[in-house]
Amino acid sequence: MKAQTRSHDVIVIGTGMGGGTIGRRLAEAGLCVLFVERGPAGLRMEETELNADIWDREARLVRGFWPEPMTADVDGVETTFNAPLGAGIGGSSVFYAATLERPEPHDLDHSEEMPHPTGGWPIGYTEMQPYFEEAEAQFFVRGTSDPLGQPVDLLEPLDMPPADSALFEAMQKAGLHPYQGHMALRDKDGCNSCLGRKCPRRCKMDGRSAGVEPALETGNADVLDLTEVTRINTDRHGVTSITALRNGQEITLTARAYVLAAGALASPRLFMASGIVGSSGLVGRNLMFHLNEMFALWPGRDHKGSGATKSLAFRDTYRSGDTRLGMVQAMGIEARYGEIVHFLNMAFDRSLLRKLRPLRQLTHIPAALAVRLFGDAKLFVGILEDLPYAENRVLFDPDRPRHVRIKYSIAPELRARRKTLRRAVRSSLKGLRTVFLGTGPDLNWGHPCGTLRFGNDPATSVLDRDCRTHDVENLWVADASFMPTSMGVNPSLTIAANALRVGDAIIAELGKEADNDQA
Repeated sequence: MKAQTRSHDVIVIGTGMGGGTIGRRLAEAGLCVLFVERGPAGLRMEETELNADIWDREARLVRGFWPEPMTADVDGVETTFNAPLGAGIGGSSVFYAATLERPEPHDLDHSEEMPHPTGGWPIGYTEMQPYFEEAEAQFFVRGTSDPLGQPVDLLEPLDMPPADSALFEAMQKAGLHPYQGHMALRDKDGCNSCLGRKCPRRCKMDGRSAGVEPALETGNADVLDLTEVTRINTDRHGVTSITALRNGQEITLTARAYVLAAGALASPRLFMASGIVGSSGLVGRNLMFHLNEMFALWPGRDHKGSGATKSLAFRDTYRSGDTRLGMVQAMGIEARYGEIVHFLNMAFDRSLLRKLRPLRQLTHIPAALAVRLFGDAKLFVGILEDLPYAENRVLFDPDRPRHVRIKYSIAPELRARRKTLRRAVRSSLKGLRTVFLGTGPDLNWGHPCGTLRFGNDPATSVLDRDCRTHDVENLWVADASFMPTSMGVNPSLTIAANALRVGDAIIAELGKEADNDQA
């Protein structure tokens, strides 16, 4: 096979927002890139939603779902479930809802007005800004500027349906500052709004459509799908090769440089499986998510039956003084029976009733009632920033290397900020019919980050400012693992922007090596 016999400059492990984006950057610069993806290439005509109720490993893998369940110990309560993660070309991004929101300067920078919990990222907002802009262009992000923030130059947004226009006006009358959310959609006209699922069309931009596919079109990239990397082999000079399983056979792949972009849960596990623990001892630690605060908002009797969209967002709740909260955005899904049953089952599994398993099947009764109650509502979510704690971590069992296992405790300060966010949302939407859908903290399992944090000090970080490992010379990371804090927005745009930045660092490094070889 050409992909295995061709000589490659860079091997990219993973093809999601980070892997797809950096692979394209490298291929367009003339480097020979090999994408290695655990999941299948899939068919372009597939139209699939993530389904947590499918448990068979092979059935999940063939659909592009992460095949193994996750076991999570959250505040001492252990549950096993299928996380909303993908395994296939494009990774989780092919199932996402195409939200690419830019963070605010205080998410990265430290100031007296808004102190940063880590003292600030090693890369400030000003340095990241051109990469944010380039990622927005590459992913065809469209929307309008946040009236409370810095202006952004985006493509024309989708037309708002009447129900969303009515909510937009109602929010403005309530004193809010709504804007049209930032969506990665190449084609505005004729888009079926396939948000939250794999779509056969090429209008929704993700790690596949904006990353891997353009990279392959250059002729400088190859893909090995259904290939599970089991070990990164190193010596004192750096990575020498990777070991992987393909069709039941063990293979060895080599390149000049290696990029790990398997996601914030899988990447640290591969580090640990390979004996790359780092001098800081922080591999797998500082795991963060976001807390979701979902609520239903009714557009009024004149707009019953209108479909779900992701038109609306606001950032009035992004911060409260120097307290970090997060933005609010439409979820782009309807209050359907399946989603409500899944939500109730997840809540049941974390409740005191979880040992009475026969009661779990009764969740269909309140779900049916909820469909009647919320059927005409628009669902929104507040994204509450999480902060890094070393005790929150990804675990690795060498006897079960595929098993995804985490240990996480919800910090008291996070619970306090959750109350502040809920009060802020209630206050902001005063006069509008609003109902919160959860009672306890709800982790966003699709937003893990922080487990291989970058920084300037090898004693307190795993990666340097260019996301190259402090301890392994030719190994970089280009997924959400690098983030020191989770920010108050969806991480997708930041992952893509940072992948472009890291790609430039690799191009410069390999160019330097070539110059030295010729000297």
